[in-house]
Amino acid sequence: MNNEIKMSVSPVFRKDGAKSIYLLFTDGDKSAELLLADAGAEVKTVRNSGFSEEEIGSLTEYVENSRDEIIAIAGRVTPLKAFLGQEQGK
Repeated sequence: MNNEIKMSVSPVFRKDGAKSIYLLFTDGDKSAELLLADAGAEVKTVRNSGFSEEEIGSLTEYVENSRDEIIAIAGRVTPLKAFLGQEQGK
């Protein structure tokens, strides 16, 4: 893993009655999608293409440690702005 990993954050949505957020991490040809649910829920790996188990563990730990910040960013994501390619979440 290098310092060029990019993270994309979905807007907050409801899945099975819980607020959830999808996160997409990319690093060159590698990509992983993780699911962050309500507080206390485990971060789940939805899809992984190319990241090692150790790297997924590091990404999961990052998401768990940054949960509040990620939730705040996701709360500012607007689907229409995302569709138009406008930067968001800041």
